Amino acid sequence: MSESAVRTIEPTEKQKAAAARRQLIRSLVFELGIPLGGYYLLHGLGMSQWAALTVSGLLVLPWLALGMARRRRIEVMPVFTLLLLVVGALMSLVTGDPRTLLIRDSWLIGVLGLWVLGTLPTRRPFMLTTSRSVVAAKIGEDGAQEWLRNWDRDPAFRRHIRVLTAVWGSGFTLDAVVRVVLACTLPVDAVPLVSTVQWLVVLGALFGFHYRYVTRHGLKV
Repeated sequence: MSESAVRTIEPTEKQKAAAARRQLIRSLVFELGIPLGGYYLLHGLGMSQWAALTVSGLLVLPWLALGMARRRRIEVMPVFTLLLLVVGALMSLVTGDPRTLLIRDSWLIGVLGLWVLGTLPTRRPFMLTTSRSVVAAKIGEDGAQEWLRNWDRDPAFRRHIRVLTAVWGSGFTLDAVVRVVLACTLPVDAVPLVSTVQWLVVLGALFGFHYRYVTRHGLKV
């Protein structure tokens, strides 16, 4: 390959990596940092634990809605997350108990984990539909369609996608169980911080496994 070709390819790969890092940072800030910081700020300003938990949990809604508007496409995961947040907020209005709100976060993750595992026997497992948008961003819509066709013609591809789906679903479900234990045993004010740290550890482990697995089995695009 000529040096000019290398110079042409290298910036593209760097741009992809930079875009992925920016997306990860935005997700951490808006989906974890703002809700967590919002809770401690609102509670520190005198808002009740129940109100602070409710408002801080709803702060993620504009971020999810904006993401769908930018992509100009309704995607399953943001809609699912929005629905769970809204239902959880309505449930909290009935009880008004801070620990109920904390356990609500646990069952949100638990329902997500069970839903992910429930997609395993279908023709569109969670990781297949979730990865599609990432593939499309990297190689375009036509490339994403070609990537999806691997599901119908490559048994090894189907097996790898199901393994990844099973690992992510099991990780979410286990995380939910730990969250319930924390919400029921720790002081209320400590739970948001501890749960966020725990979530970062779980998420880091899942992403680490995912990256190694797709690299080892040639699934990267």
